[in-house]
Order: sequence, then C-alpha cells, then structure tokens
Amino acid sequence: MSSDGRIRLPFRRTLSPPTLESRSALGRWLMGESDLHHAREEGRHGPHSWRRVIWLTGVDYFSTLGYQPGIALIAAGAIAPFATSVLVLVTLLGALPIYAQVARRSYAGQGSIAMLENLLPGWNGKLLVLILLGFAATDFVITMTLSAADAAKHAIENPYLHPFLGDAQVGLTLVLLTLLAVIFLLGFREAIGLATIVAIPYLLLSLVVLGRGLVEIGQHPELWDNWRTALTLRGDWGMVFAGSLLVFPSLALGLSGFETGVSVMPLVDGGAEDEGRRREARAPLGRIRNTRKLLAAAAVVMGVMLVLSALVTTLIIPPEAYRKGGPASGRALAYLAHQFFGSGLASIYDGSTILILWLAGASAMAALLTLLPRYLPRFGMAPAWATRARPLVLVLLAINVVVTLVFRASVEAQSAAYATGVLALILSAAFAVTLALWRESRWVASSYFGALTAVFAYTLIDNTLNRPDGVLIAAVFILFVLIAGAVSRSIRATEIRVSHAYFVDQASAKLAASLVGKKVHMVPMKGGSPEHRVRKAAEIRQYYRLDEPLAFVHVTLVDNRSDFLAPLEIEVRQEGRDYVVEVHGAIAIANTIAYLSEIADPISIFLSLTRQNLMRQAFRFLLLGEGETGLLVYAILLRYWERTVEDDVRPRIYLMSE
Repeated sequence: MSSDGRIRLPFRRTLSPPTLESRSALGRWLMGESDLHHAREEGRHGPHSWRRVIWLTGVDYFSTLGYQPGIALIAAGAIAPFATSVLVLVTLLGALPIYAQVARRSYAGQGSIAMLENLLPGWNGKLLVLILLGFAATDFVITMTLSAADAAKHAIENPYLHPFLGDAQVGLTLVLLTLLAVIFLLGFREAIGLATIVAIPYLLLSLVVLGRGLVEIGQHPELWDNWRTALTLRGDWGMVFAGSLLVFPSLALGLSGFETGVSVMPLVDGGAEDEGRRREARAPLGRIRNTRKLLAAAAVVMGVMLVLSALVTTLIIPPEAYRKGGPASGRALAYLAHQFFGSGLASIYDGSTILILWLAGASAMAALLTLLPRYLPRFGMAPAWATRARPLVLVLLAINVVVTLVFRASVEAQSAAYATGVLALILSAAFAVTLALWRESRWVASSYFGALTAVFAYTLIDNTLNRPDGVLIAAVFILFVLIAGAVSRSIRATEIRVSHAYFVDQASAKLAASLVGKKVHMVPMKGGSPEHRVRKAAEIRQYYRLDEPLAFVHVTLVDNRSDFLAPLEIEVRQEGRDYVVEVHGAIAIANTIAYLSEIADPISIFLSLTRQNLMRQAFRFLLLGEGETGLLVYAILLRYWERTVEDDVRPRIYLMSE
C-alpha cells in the first residue's frame, strides 16, 4: 500500500535501471554519487536566511562588475552612464517583476524552463525545453569561459604577476577552467559560506574604488566639461536617449543572475509559516516572499554599482585605454584601482576580482550540473551516466576548452554569446509568466508582462542582428542538444520505461497475486471486446496445446506520449477460465508488455505481427509509443535479459500474424 492509499504492484523481482557500474576503479569513481546532485536540494545545507543565500546568487550577478563597465564603454562610449541607467530600469521594472512571478510558480527551484514545460505539455513543450536548454548551456558555458578569461586578464595585467605569466591569457584561462573542473570532480561543498567570503569583500573593495573615483571627479571639474563636450558631439538629449536605447542590447549581459536566484530557492528559509504548509503540501509563501526580497536586494545593489561604475569609468578612463587590447579593456575598475592606489592595495582588488570571477564560473558549473540531469535523462535524451556529476564535469570541461580556443579567451568577443543566452532565458521567463497569468484570467498583469515579453524579444533580435556570433554559438549548442537527445532517445527506447505501477482495487491485487510465477500464458491484444477475446483464445488453443489459462492484456496509452517514464494503473478481472488485464497510463505499448512480463513471469507470450512497413512502424514507436509491438517486445526483453542474471526459465515467445 502506498502513502496515498493506492495498492502497489507486488514485484516478483526488482527491475533494475540501466546499470552504471564499471569494472575499473576509475570508472566506479566517475559513476559514483557525489554531493553535487544534492547541493541544492531542500534541507541538504539549510535552509538559510535569504541574506546569506543572496551571495550565492551574487557571485554570478555581482561578478559582472569585473567586465561590464569596460564592455559598456566599448559599446556606448560617452553615453555609457545613460545606457547603463536604461539597463537598470529594465532590470527593476522588467526582469525583477518577471522573476518574482517565476518564484511564486517555481518555488522548488526549477525555474522558467520548468514553467514552460508544465504550460506546454507534449512534444511541443519538450522541443521548446530542449531549445531553451541550448540557450541555457550557452549562458552558463560562456559564463565559465568569459569569467575565466577575465580573471586571466586581471592576473596578467597585475604588475606582480605579469613577469611570471607574460601574455599567456589563453593558457591561463585553460588552467583556471581545468582547476574549476578538478574542484568539481572532487566535490564542491559549502558553496554558501565560500560565496559570502568572496562576494562581500569584492563589493566593499569595488565601493572603495568607486568612492575614490568620485573624489577624483570632484577634484577635477574639467572631467565633467570633457564629458559634456563628448555628449555634445552625440547630438541633443533626444539623440542621447535614443542612442542609449539602441545600445542597450549590447549591455544585456548585466541582467545575468536572475535565473540563478530562482534556482537557489530551496535553500531559502521560509520561517515557521512554511512548516505547516509543507505538511499540507501547499506553496511555501514564506520562502517565496524571502526569495523575492533576495532578488530585489540583489537588483538594487547591482543597479547602484552599475550606474556608479559607468559614471566613474566614463569620466576618468580615456578612450584609448578602454578600447580592445587597451590596459582597461575587460578590467575597467581594476585599471582605476591601479591608477588610484599603490600596487599592493590594487593587487588585493585584483585578487578579489579573480576569486569572484572564478566562483562565478563555479556557480555556472553547478547550475548546469543541476539543470541538465533534471531534464535530459527524464526525457530519455541523455545516456544513463548523465545523471552523474563527474562525467558531466568532464564533458563541460571539453566544451569550455573548445569555446576558449575558438574565442582566443577574449572577453569582448564572448560578450555577444553571453548576452544572447541571458536574453533568451529572460524572454522565456517573460513568456511563461504572461501565459500563466493569461490562463489565470489576470488580464491587466498579463498585458504588462506581455509588453515586457515584446521588449525582451526586441532586445534579443537586435542583439542577434548586430552581433550574430552569439546566436550562432547558441545554435550550435541547441543543435548538439537536439541531435544528441534524438540519438539517445532512439537508443534508450527499448529500455523498460515504467517508473512504477498500482492496482485500481483490492480485487485486482488478489487476482494478480494468483497469476504470478508460470501460471498463465500472456496474450497482448488491441481489441477489448469479450467476443474478440473468445475468438483469439480459440485460435491459440487450436494450434497450441495449452492447459493453463490465458491472460489477455489491453494497454491504453495516454494522450501525451512524449515522456520517457510513466506510472501504470492496472485492473485485473477473471473472464471464464481466462483473465483480463487492463492497463492505463502507458506511454509505449511494447515497453509496458515487457514490464508486465517480467513482473508476472508467464509461461509464454503470444505476440501479434502487423507486417506493415518497418520504418514507419519504428517512427510510430519512437514518437507515439505504438509500432510493430511483437518485434519490439521481443527486442526489449532480449536487451533486459542481457544485463540480468536469473535462474528462472524465460517465457517462451510466439510471434503470430494478425
């Protein structure tokens, strides 16, 4: 009896999932479980106050200060403070309200992708999820490679480290990425404590640099005059405003961090209010409210830092210094730190920047190690080892190496791909929220978020048109996910694809118990009428000498057959000397019959053949769960028997023409 009162199937044997065992010690270590899959599960390391969890989000969000001001200068020049102000307004009035709604509907940390999967079921929803996973992979992979490249840039420009490192930015970036992978292979624990230790000093040191910059501006009024002159060359205030709007898509990577903020929701303490709601399986309002505080606080802090950094760097740093290849390129605040302070204090700031950029890569790695196993294996679109962290870490390291070599570890060159991934995820979140509110008949709210969806769609399109390399990189990731997923699904289609099963009533459970263990002959059938079963029984007994009863199996498929695993509901009744087994909730006929065969252990199985086009039947099986059932049941059972060792006699299998 299950916890919800339903009667579980009495297993004759435990059907094992695809094996992850390896004969070598290295293979067993790679396939072994680590702490990474559970690091974000509720109760694993917490819950914690949102004031602590904010730093776990902050290492991704706040670390963009390391390169965002420099990118803003290259993209906008003198109008960078105004363009950055537009970015902050979009953050506070757009991204923040969107993810506040996502937090309300995705409080287990699944994020906007899970919202769309729930709102758009079936193959359409899964295709959209796979495309979004491609954009998410673009976002998080570029976060790792760009952050490592910028950390390497800070290191080689440091006067103490430059004599030892030279100009080997690509090599140092690869070393940092390899070190990141090694840390995750060993296990990445206590992320919240480490994030707090790194993020708080970095923000404080950045404030010191910005404060010193404001003092510098106050002591040199000519800096204001120079800036006003540069603005005059841009035209009147209307032209400045229009230019700020046009250049905003190039700064969109400053919106990163919100998806991470939602993904860490299970770590946020909701207080005593949520204890009773957890027992009643109700939405944890305390956790939702505190997560919204976390998102708002992070957005306000980052908004203030971005505007200040844009103002200070625009007024003080000369254009020749922040252009590509210049000493301030990709490290505007660190450049100012070396201008204002001695090498010792400035080197401390360099070290703090390098640490938070490295930890931003760690945050992105952890996000992918959580995100990919949540979807691809469940869709059947990844091999079984994709549920393990260490093999995924090695795959991601290989991808990071390729991306770094392609972009030559350039921060500016990767910014377009980064912005594309960030914008695609925010656009998906805006669309999911709009659709959810529309279905809830909240017309005013859905109209507002629909307008935001249009804004982010424009931003993504503009970013794509002006910098197509970003969407090309995303397209490569999407194509890789789709092709790998399709190949994996076709390979894994002949696994036993049933998660568990229940009986509909006690009578079915009692009858089923009497059928287990070489008691009946199993006869799967499409038709469900008693007359059809009588004719089939007479046909079988005419050609085969059978003394035992027949168990006719009728499988009813669900409408949505895009899932890879599904539970079954089973009804068993007696019909004369024979039995009828009605199965509901299946996603594939052949896999369900194979599952029942392994559970019931019949004497023999009589399978029908349609003799129709095998290619067409194969596609019907992969997409609709139907196809040439007789041959497929035989193939599924053979595959399962190859990896199981049992003393029982296997059932005889008869293939018959319909």
